[in-house]
Amino acid sequence: MSEFLKRTISGLLFVIVLAGAIYIDQISFFIVFLSITIATMLEFYHLGLKAKLRPQSLLGVFIGMAFFTWSYFYSSGKIELITLFGIIPLLVSIFVVELYRHQQKPMQNIAFTMLGIFYIAFPFSLTNFITINGASYNMVYNPNILLGVLFLAWANDTGAYVVGVSMGKHKMIPRISPKKSWEGFAGGIAVTLLVAWINSMVFDEVSSRHWLVIGLISSLMAVLGDLVESMFKRSIGVKDSGKFLPGHGGLLDRFDALIMVLPMVYVYLEVMMII
Repeated sequence: MSEFLKRTISGLLFVIVLAGAIYIDQISFFIVFLSITIATMLEFYHLGLKAKLRPQSLLGVFIGMAFFTWSYFYSSGKIELITLFGIIPLLVSIFVVELYRHQQKPMQNIAFTMLGIFYIAFPFSLTNFITINGASYNMVYNPNILLGVLFLAWANDTGAYVVGVSMGKHKMIPRISPKKSWEGFAGGIAVTLLVAWINSMVFDEVSSRHWLVIGLISSLMAVLGDLVESMFKRSIGVKDSGKFLPGHGGLLDRFDALIMVLPMVYVYLEVMMII
């Protein structure tokens, strides 16, 4: 089986399973994205071990879980904003715990532990605010916008890969990602905008004009997210963050684009008062 076919089949199955779980109901969405947050953070901290660091993996993942769970219940209107202060002692505990670990690189360990929380758990937590619409104070679960954003991120990845492999000649940043090309970048934008237009006909919560802007934001940030993760991996000397999906690598490899897409799309949705 060719690498492209393997990548296509595994990617399609993953999209179907993830989209189906999100669309079923609010509980399945919570379970799926909490699980993704945990698994992705564990992959990230494993990269730290390969970089000869000793991040506080379990504590970092626990804080990430706590923040995701808090955002879920807060966006659902079940707890008050002040409860967020309960996360602060957990963040402080990272420094306290490091005092007793007797590690050679305490500053790097603390920094890498904190980075896992803000780089992964924070963006995924925003999915709660995107799917649970509190703008009208009725806290209705609606996965359509998130599904649309996921389709945009995947469309960019597919378009960039296909065009890059077939036509890519001019490299973007070869020292970080030798296979990334400007032709692939343009192909990713074109396919993403096409899917954004399709989204506007399927998910009418957002107008076509806004979907096209979201598509452009998603395409630009998806490339940035992929390059940032490539920079991390190249600095450590690894090819993939894991082996979760054939042809795609680990979960972090699969969600690196979305990690950068979610915060910027959420800001746009809030500024334009769409959610």
